[in-house]
Amino acid sequence: MKHGGHAGGIDLAGVAGPIRPFETAAAWRFRRGLEDNEDSPRMPKINDVTDLSYEGEIAVVTLNSPPVNALSVPVTEGLFDAFNAAIASDAKAIVLICEGRTFIAGADIAGFGTIRTPRATLQDVQKVMENSPKPVIAAIHGTALGGGLETALTAHYRVAVPSAKVGLPEVHLGLLPGAGGTQRLPRLTGPEKALELVTSGRHVGAKEALESGIVDELVPEGQLREGAVAFARKVLAEGKPLRKVRDNDDKVAPFRGKPELFDTFRKANARKFRGYKAPGHNISAVEAAVNLPFDEGIVEERRLFVELVTSPESAAQRYSFFIERAAQKIPDIDPATPTLPIKSVGVIGAGTMGGGIAMNFANAGIPVTIVEMAQANLDRGLGVIRKNYENTAKRGGITEAQVEERMGLLTGSLDMNDLADVDLVIEAVFEDMGVKKEIFTKLDAICKPSAILGTNTSYLDINEIAAVTKRPESVIGLHFFSPANVMKLLEIVRPAKVKKEIVATAVKLAKQIGKVGVVVGVCYGFVGNRMLTKRQLQANDVVIDGANFWDVDRVLYDFGFPMGPYAMMDLVGLDVIKDKPGEKSMRGAMVDKGRLGQKGVGGFYDYDDKRNSTPSPVANEIIDEFRKKAGKTPRPVSDEEILERCMFIVVNEGAKCLEEGMAIRASDIDVIWQNGYGFPPYRGGPMYWADNVVGLPKILERLKVYQKEIGDAFKPAALLEKLVAENKKFADFAA
Repeated sequence: MKHGGHAGGIDLAGVAGPIRPFETAAAWRFRRGLEDNEDSPRMPKINDVTDLSYEGEIAVVTLNSPPVNALSVPVTEGLFDAFNAAIASDAKAIVLICEGRTFIAGADIAGFGTIRTPRATLQDVQKVMENSPKPVIAAIHGTALGGGLETALTAHYRVAVPSAKVGLPEVHLGLLPGAGGTQRLPRLTGPEKALELVTSGRHVGAKEALESGIVDELVPEGQLREGAVAFARKVLAEGKPLRKVRDNDDKVAPFRGKPELFDTFRKANARKFRGYKAPGHNISAVEAAVNLPFDEGIVEERRLFVELVTSPESAAQRYSFFIERAAQKIPDIDPATPTLPIKSVGVIGAGTMGGGIAMNFANAGIPVTIVEMAQANLDRGLGVIRKNYENTAKRGGITEAQVEERMGLLTGSLDMNDLADVDLVIEAVFEDMGVKKEIFTKLDAICKPSAILGTNTSYLDINEIAAVTKRPESVIGLHFFSPANVMKLLEIVRPAKVKKEIVATAVKLAKQIGKVGVVVGVCYGFVGNRMLTKRQLQANDVVIDGANFWDVDRVLYDFGFPMGPYAMMDLVGLDVIKDKPGEKSMRGAMVDKGRLGQKGVGGFYDYDDKRNSTPSPVANEIIDEFRKKAGKTPRPVSDEEILERCMFIVVNEGAKCLEEGMAIRASDIDVIWQNGYGFPPYRGGPMYWADNVVGLPKILERLKVYQKEIGDAFKPAALLEKLVAENKKFADFAA
């Protein structure tokens, strides 16, 4: 008979006494000392991931399902059997603990949206824990997230080591905690704290969890099992009650029948929650916890959960969760490819980009040498970095000691020779090919043979830059996004001659410094800016045709972007990107009139002292001049046309990036646009949106219409035509 299996036709009662009510065969065998594993007679294995052992009168249920003990079917079935066995045993209290680096870190996300018929669900496990006649103590280390924390909340008590973190991050997947989290958490923390936690998905440290009532006691680091067992014995010795969180009414009763708490919270966070469905449903679920009996609240939580899990917004957000991981897989690079150690970094340029790039490495504990041409520029750059860190400390993000620690990792220099021994150099000067070639020629002579030479260029040909060195195999593009210390995206641009080891190192390094790295090919603007340029040109064209520039901004803002293209240019600075020789753009004309954006007197918009914006008459005058030069008589332009022209051309350019091999997969483009350009995660990304919301046939049809009416800027990509003809999606494309 297998461990944890059923007795089948064996007459166990005649051998070792009757099986007790609800006792599994595994529990019976343990109680009678008949465990098959003779080497470990006191460690019966319930199933492949769950063990049951005893320390005197304390039963210890141990879960070990690498890598993060996610709530898969074997886990829930094993826990169900283990708790039933422990309850049926002579034990007086039960501890739930996990092996590996973490407690239960969450649900099996890959299983969402599929039909499964496990013998025991998470809810079954929760019921047997909560209704146990013996106190159940959850012992938490690592992270207890989502379903993991919901499991712990059904224990009668919770202990944790100081390094542990807990949280309900389902909102990031377009969901709410669907296993009682929104009903139990407010009963421990109060609804105000619960609202903040479920709508932010924030991970809470053990100390804060203790203070807010989520855990009952902290035990010494590295002594979780001993501490949990000792706590269980204390519960027994003191005769503590079987405290069910579901029955705790003290924290929610004062808010019952007072909708103003929830109305105020919704209003205060309206801008942050804009476009997302899940935050509002999370709020409603907590409101149900306050106003309804527990069992009715659970029914309402389930109803709200089902609405979310079947929604297109949640499907897009769950897609977004997986595509970042897919982006780390480079088809022609073996995961076992050796990488180079990066223990020191050089950054050339202490301006906005260089300083931000340096901060990423200092944050990761990697020393950085920053080289500038003039002392004043170097001092200014280091001063800005310090100010950024100090502002973070004021907000509580880091301590004052960490400010000094990170600043201590930064060394300023006016001599490029100080980069002779660094493992990686990143050039972050302005976009001028001649200047960059000169720098790389010098770096080639100065840097050690094993050093990686990186450039932060946004548009220029990295193959051309690499060609001036004697080591083109060590030159790579590392395109950070501004502000570099904040934006998550890092485009890893792969020149023709770079070694696979260098690319693999860059992918690994991106994760180390907290970035989402995506490998792309060399072309003008690479993938993200290449597509963005097409959108900006079309935004300008639609304005010349008659649309108001503020209407273009409004349509794209309503679509879900943080801001439209004209507001974005004002924020970044109209002078950041220069016009090409002989070219004059509307942006360039604005600069000629001293309109630099928010950092000056204004740009396309005028701004008051609170940064509230109104369209600038100067911008309208310039636009009228460009319309006259183009021979255009302004016509009404619908919101639908604005959106189609600005977004369908982005999708079409993405298709070209795929067919040219500049992007590995459609989902990589979506990662780029979510993390670098503010594409709303609840729409998945431009390629996902095209596949699943609009449909490729409609996009192809509209592109052909616009090509006929406006010109070849809308000529459909060959790949798009091919996929439509074959009734396929971008997701089906493999280079």
